[in-house]
Amino acid sequence: MTDIDKNKLRWRSRRGLLELDLLLVNFVDDGFDELSPVEQGHYRRLLEEEDPDLWSWFSRNATAEDPHFAALVEHILQRVQP
Repeated sequence: MTDIDKNKLRWRSRRGLLELDLLLVNFVDDGFDELSPVEQGHYRRLLEEEDPDLWSWFSRNATAEDPHFAALVEHILQRVQP
């Protein structure tokens, strides 16, 4: 992944909620490269979801119906809340 691609992904990870910004931008900086190419694709798709849905999943008030999203959310949360 080039620096330009990483910066674009970082920009797309910025959301309307500070809490999501902190989780997602930090994940792009520190954890995204550890994902498999397939998981990286799931992350890109995750960013297409609406902020209220993302917040609900990351606050554990709901679980994503897509099992790939649910696994990715859990993975990201485990990085900050082991």
